[in-house]
Amino acid sequence: MAWTDQIRSIVSAGALALGWLFHPAPAAADQALIAVASNFNTTARALQTRFEQTGEHTVLITPGSTGRLYAQILHGAPFDVLLSADQETVNRLAAQGRTVSGTQFTYAVGHIALWSTNGSDTSGPIADRLREGRYRTLAIANPALAPYGAAAREALQALELWSPAQDRLVTGESIAAVQAMLITGNADLGVVPVSQFAGTDMSADPDYWAIPPHLYTPIRQDAVLTRHGQDNPAARAWLDFLASAEAREIISAHGYGVEE
Repeated sequence: MAWTDQIRSIVSAGALALGWLFHPAPAAADQALIAVASNFNTTARALQTRFEQTGEHTVLITPGSTGRLYAQILHGAPFDVLLSADQETVNRLAAQGRTVSGTQFTYAVGHIALWSTNGSDTSGPIADRLREGRYRTLAIANPALAPYGAAAREALQALELWSPAQDRLVTGESIAAVQAMLITGNADLGVVPVSQFAGTDMSADPDYWAIPPHLYTPIRQDAVLTRHGQDNPAARAWLDFLASAEAREIISAHGYGVEE
């Protein structure tokens, strides 16, 4: 299916980025270096295209798990802006004096789904397979590094399925890693962002279940200007664009909630 091919390209892009992820180079004078949570990578690149078409600045995007990006910023990585997969990480950076006051805002609200690439498994709807334990492995992002993994854990706990899943649970550093495990068959169930299916009607697909939002804390994703980027006009222009009605429309079209 087309969206499976798209996910393959996301995973490939993430793998290519890993070669320089640990030592990103500073951006040029008219550029901003943007640290982006893995789940938002595709949407960020769509925003980048529009941003660079309409302005005088460019951005360089580095995807990664929010936990790893946080650690990199603490260790001096030259990121100008962070697009986190949660609010807590940005709050922690702010408390440590690593961000510019007054620049933090929620740019997207994420949701999670249970998904399988097995292809219309005849054993019934995927939610029943999860509840009844009819699966080999369940993949989620590492809850300690990725907010979407923390949401997955919270939902499984609410369903009283966290403990039963322990001996079949596998974790990836980021959402991109979970997608890779599903695509390669190393996991037959996984919890992924609803946003990866934007534009595709999944309502009748037995291999997809949008996990009810009341089972986990809303995933409010915050952006912020880092201290490194405080004097970078491109970084400030990017944040202004991210908060614009045009950007919110793009974000919404990619399957995220947006706050007014």
